[in-house]
Amino acid sequence: MAISLHAYRTVPVEPLRGRSVIDTSSYYPEQRDARIAELAAGTATTGELLQAHLPESHVVKAFRNIFFLHLANLVRSSGAADRSALPIAGDDTAAKEQVTAFLDSIGYDTVDAGPLAEGWRFERDKPAHSKIYFSEGHSYEDLLKGGDPGPGGQVAADTLRQRLAEARR
Repeated sequence: MAISLHAYRTVPVEPLRGRSVIDTSSYYPEQRDARIAELAAGTATTGELLQAHLPESHVVKAFRNIFFLHLANLVRSSGAADRSALPIAGDDTAAKEQVTAFLDSIGYDTVDAGPLAEGWRFERDKPAHSKIYFSEGHSYEDLLKGGDPGPGGQVAADTLRQRLAEARR
């Protein structure tokens, strides 16, 4: 699902029944999503909202924490010393295995952050969010001002695990 979060209820339920769904959404209440009570209160995550909307699908949160240009630039072969990792969260083991295999096939290691309830750990403004993939001399703040995002920098699985553990609500 690669749509703005405020439109998640428009995702068709029937065609996705029994399927794994990758949720890439993020909550931007001040820019586009308006206030969503469960997210504002911290009683649900974006992935949990989508899972409730798609009760017979298997939602896995992924791709939410990396800038799209860095996603393309940081692809590496399996086993490469400079391969980056991306986090996932989900409640269905088989769906997470599918997403892990997909990430591997496109050039990334995976760090399992746990169930969908833990997906907040790699949402915006958290230590594991996109800022960690910016290479030296480039920053997220500069990007917001129209600056060059640079090629991106490697984030190893151990570094990502540490950043996920540092997250606070």
